[in-house]
Amino acid sequence: MIGYGVKFLRGLLLWFLLGALVLGCSNPGSASRERVFCKRVIDGDTIILRDGRKVRYLEINAPEIPHDGSKGEPLGRVAARFNRSLVEGKTVDLLVSKNRPYDRFGRVLAHVFLLNGKLVSELLVRNGLAHVCFFSRPDKYAKRLLAAQRSAIMFKRGIWGVEFTTREPYYIGNRRSLRFHRPWCPLGKSTARKNRVIFQKREDAFMKGYCRCKRCLP
Repeated sequence: MIGYGVKFLRGLLLWFLLGALVLGCSNPGSASRERVFCKRVIDGDTIILRDGRKVRYLEINAPEIPHDGSKGEPLGRVAARFNRSLVEGKTVDLLVSKNRPYDRFGRVLAHVFLLNGKLVSELLVRNGLAHVCFFSRPDKYAKRLLAAQRSAIMFKRGIWGVEFTTREPYYIGNRRSLRFHRPWCPLGKSTARKNRVIFQKREDAFMKGYCRCKRCLP
């Protein structure tokens, strides 16, 4: 009887552990981390994995490269080359967003880490080859990215040493969306007073972690 009781308890414990494992894996709030191979770099913030998935780096925007007839932005090709030197043809670690795993184009949204533990997007931002852009609730890496951006701005690295846009007398920020706009932009003008903040310089907005509006591109 004792032997039977021990077997029963062992079986019960096994079922409990299996149930906990299943629940843990199916929890939509848990982050998904995996080791992958980067087959190709598209630009400064997008890569293609060996299995064909496109990955968009979380919480940053790199300068656009020329495509579809557009001229691109200053240092767009430089950012792409730097990204390529870091990850193309290499194995990296992928930490997929737990809040929004995919963007509207079907790309995987993730933080990408080198095998030495360095965060690729942080390296891009610190070298002035990308700026922070929080698409949803900032995660635990947001402070690191913002600190890297402030350093790049202070020392005028990369994009911060290039004047590539027309200056405005002031800019309208939205505390809720963390976006900032030119004064004539409809999205900026429609920002609720309680959410509105005025920046005298575009660098002031970037120092606070605001991302530029896609419509007016301040």
